[in-house]
Amino acid sequence: MRGLPWPARLYLVVLTAGAAAVIVQGRPGTLDWRPLMVLALLFLVCESVPTLLNIREAAMSVSFSAVLASVVLLGPTAAAIVGSVAVLSVRPGLPLVKRLYNGAQFALCGYAAGVAFTEFGGSTGVPRDVEAFIPLIAPFAAAAVTYALLNFAMMGLLLRLAGNVGAGQIRWRSMGQLFLSYMGYATFGLLIAGLWSSVKSIAAVLVLLPLFIARWAFGQYLAQQRAYDATIAALCQAVETKDYYTRGHSERVSKASVMIAEEIGMGTERVGAIRYAGMLHDVGKLGVPTKVLQKDGALTEEEYAAIQLHPMRGLEIVRGIDFLDEAYAGIMHHHERMDGRGYPMGLAGPEIPEFARVIAVADAFDSMTSDRSYRGARPVEVALDELRKGAGTQFDPVMVNAFIKAVEREGWRPTRSALPPDGVAAEAAAKDHDDPTVPIQVVSER
Repeated sequence: MRGLPWPARLYLVVLTAGAAAVIVQGRPGTLDWRPLMVLALLFLVCESVPTLLNIREAAMSVSFSAVLASVVLLGPTAAAIVGSVAVLSVRPGLPLVKRLYNGAQFALCGYAAGVAFTEFGGSTGVPRDVEAFIPLIAPFAAAAVTYALLNFAMMGLLLRLAGNVGAGQIRWRSMGQLFLSYMGYATFGLLIAGLWSSVKSIAAVLVLLPLFIARWAFGQYLAQQRAYDATIAALCQAVETKDYYTRGHSERVSKASVMIAEEIGMGTERVGAIRYAGMLHDVGKLGVPTKVLQKDGALTEEEYAAIQLHPMRGLEIVRGIDFLDEAYAGIMHHHERMDGRGYPMGLAGPEIPEFARVIAVADAFDSMTSDRSYRGARPVEVALDELRKGAGTQFDPVMVNAFIKAVEREGWRPTRSALPPDGVAAEAAAKDHDDPTVPIQVVSER
């Protein structure tokens, strides 16, 4: 507990004392210990092997399924006892303070779920037949919702007291996905309770086996996603070695693109695709001579043509990466303009793919709010005003408005330019070809 601020320590002590109190006052000696031990063992196995979720940096133990089964079969006190078993988790490297918090939290959530179950008309005990089982569904749903919401509230309060959550770190979309995951896994608890009358403790095994098979399959999927991310990161690093002063640009464009995509209501799969598109939108610059990208002053027609070809070069580079899917369109057309004066194909208005219209706004915004060798970063409000000015001519007004709303709600922290390592001479462009306030000058070669 040394690393925790005193409010978080006090909070942990209160939770632990509360968990102990609800268990003791519930007269645990009156419970049937045989099913209780089976459910506690099921809880411990699941708690020791958390399930990864399709949310960045998120994992969840599905052990609460055993707690909710205890709610139906044995009541609130038993659910609290089963939840407290988290203290004995065999997860490697889990510190004592985390064990105590998990045990207290799960115990209190289980007890509260049990109270909700009875308050909504649920009858504790083994359901003997279908007629006894069906009336349990609504009270069980109330118990599951109570468990999930209280769990979220306790965790959120702990993070705030520990100083780990700042503005904008918790996203409602992710919380919604996590809540739905909770509700989905909660049904395993109801399944255990329903099977108990016919197969007794074997019900736990019948539920546990498919659960772990599903977990293994999802783990394989996430491992594949990590491989995809590593591929994208390697390509981005190759692009950004051309100019140390634009390092981080691709990642920030990806972040801004996701903000827009979520604001306009894109589905989860498309948001993932546009994250990749934002990361790789400039990969075609690998095919543009560095002396052209870094040139100070006007470009010749030939040099400008090389710049205009970089989206097509990017498409050629990533065409063989199957998982990019719709990202191809964003990479190919992110320099098109709504008035048809963009490149490489001069598309206009709705002819421009939606991904490209999103990335165009994100790309220009990051360029304006980042340091460059020839100017400092512009304030966020100034950059947003420039986007408003270009709405309808250069940018899609829908995407501009969506991005402005997202920034006003979540904020945006501009980052300083990366500096080259000691001993490395890094050239810097005299202008940024993505900056709408610095138009490219082209001179005739004739």
